[in-house]
Amino acid sequence: MKIEVSTQVNATLDAVWQAWTTPDDINQWNAASDDWCNPRSQLDLRVGGRFNYRMEARDGSAGFDFGGTFTQVQAPRLLAYRMGDDREVEVRFVADAQGVTVTEIFDAESMNPPEMQRAGWQAILDRFARHVENK
Repeated sequence: MKIEVSTQVNATLDAVWQAWTTPDDINQWNAASDDWCNPRSQLDLRVGGRFNYRMEARDGSAGFDFGGTFTQVQAPRLLAYRMGDDREVEVRFVADAQGVTVTEIFDAESMNPPEMQRAGWQAILDRFARHVENK
């Protein structure tokens, strides 16, 4: 099952791409809520390059690594990757008169209901938009 989430970002395509692919930026927006954080991001932005983002509860009660391998890198319009569990994700960046629409399409996992997954990915995407617009 594929799940799709998207957001509109009032910024240039280059600014959106930079914020999506720069570790310092990723560390500021990559969390679904204020009680979580992303203290570390590493990425090798090329086809076959790997990435790893560390996501943690701010109180230290939980954490996990989110990582995978880039399968497509077409800056600044498309980024695709395969996660460690072989699920695939595609991120599209489309500029228009209002800014940039960022759309993520990802394979659902089987442990959580699809709506929970959609809500979590949407929350992160919305934080991304706020981060870019407030830079």
